[in-house]
Amino acid sequence: MKILMLSWEYPPRVVGGISKVVHDLSHRLIKDGHDVTVITYRDGNVPYVENDEGVMVHRVDNFMISSNNFIDWIMQLNFNMIARAGEIIAKDGNFDVIHAHDWLVAYAAKTLKQAYSTPLVATIHATEAGRNSGIQGETQKYINDTEWLLTYEASEVIVNSNYMRSELQRLFGLPFEKINIVPNGVNLNLFDGVEKDYDFRRQYAMDNEKIILFMGRLVYEKGVQNLIAAMPKILQNYHDAKLIIAGKGGMIDELRNQVKFLGIENKVYFTGHLSQKNVQKMYKCADISVFPSTYEPFGIVALEAMLSGTPVVVSDIGGLNEIVDHGVNGMKSYAGNPNSLADSILSLLFDHKLCDEITKNAKAKVKAEYNWNKIAQDTHFTYQKAICETVAERQAKQNAQEAAEKHKSKSNEITNLLSFKKRQAFA
Repeated sequence: MKILMLSWEYPPRVVGGISKVVHDLSHRLIKDGHDVTVITYRDGNVPYVENDEGVMVHRVDNFMISSNNFIDWIMQLNFNMIARAGEIIAKDGNFDVIHAHDWLVAYAAKTLKQAYSTPLVATIHATEAGRNSGIQGETQKYINDTEWLLTYEASEVIVNSNYMRSELQRLFGLPFEKINIVPNGVNLNLFDGVEKDYDFRRQYAMDNEKIILFMGRLVYEKGVQNLIAAMPKILQNYHDAKLIIAGKGGMIDELRNQVKFLGIENKVYFTGHLSQKNVQKMYKCADISVFPSTYEPFGIVALEAMLSGTPVVVSDIGGLNEIVDHGVNGMKSYAGNPNSLADSILSLLFDHKLCDEITKNAKAKVKAEYNWNKIAQDTHFTYQKAICETVAERQAKQNAQEAAEKHKSKSNEITNLLSFKKRQAFA
């Protein structure tokens, strides 16, 4: 197949989880013999056109004029995506399918689908209502409506968990059979050759301290505030513990103030943004990885931690709830409950046998269920469904037009016959 991916982020631009998903899925599809073209936003001094190990990446700038707000910025980006796609199609021919990732590329996807009669598949990675516990203002309503529009225009919709399927049915009234569950995956070779680096570890914690690691964006729905709130209870029961918070986000100042208020500055370390190499090192150095989200459609970071051999603690919500079986391949806590979070973390700190059992089961599950080979095959099957539906729709439309023409022709015959008989009667 010739596949066109539309995404507002692609490495080296990484805003959230979409970048990694589009990258890994595209490369797996290339290995399966497909042609993949990605159109994305150009951030920094990266090349406009790049052959990324077989994946053709086309990056576009935004308009030279400043946008009034983020919504206008996204709309301008979509215009430029459409223009670049038109240039590619004029040169190399049409695509077999368009795969749009989230509302940020909805208008480009809709326009290209209609202009070139190309089947459209949309992946909804998260919803605005889910991120914000409902729709609060005009901007959120606009994004929510754009998400609905994308799912309406798509022949098939992909989500990464049962939780997300239920959310889309509830929010947008999508038919059950239109929503395909294809989980995100992780590169199974991610930690090959990566060993625990003690010199690296000593930059963040002493040798006697157990590292409790949070990896992710510092935003409300990731629940970092609840993990910090759990630290006093953890430290009261297990003094040699250190919380490492790796990532950046809008809540950084608020979280620092929370740490200061609790008087635990010497037990919490904010690393800021880490390179991919240092992310791998950090997972290997951690004793426990914690993902206390209050909203999480899937949770790729949990898969990475599980693959690294680090026991995980997650909230019992969203995709995380489906990935982890409590006490089997990880530990769960009640979402938004620091006391529950502390209990699960302490269980692992005091039980080394449980940690060993959990990490062994977690690795096995990731390798069996979340490898990109299987995920790419499931995605390709969804493409085939979309193409078949589009062909069926075209045939139905053609049949309807032919039937209408036939009916019109018959009506004209009858009209002409009646007119002839009327003329004969007058004659």
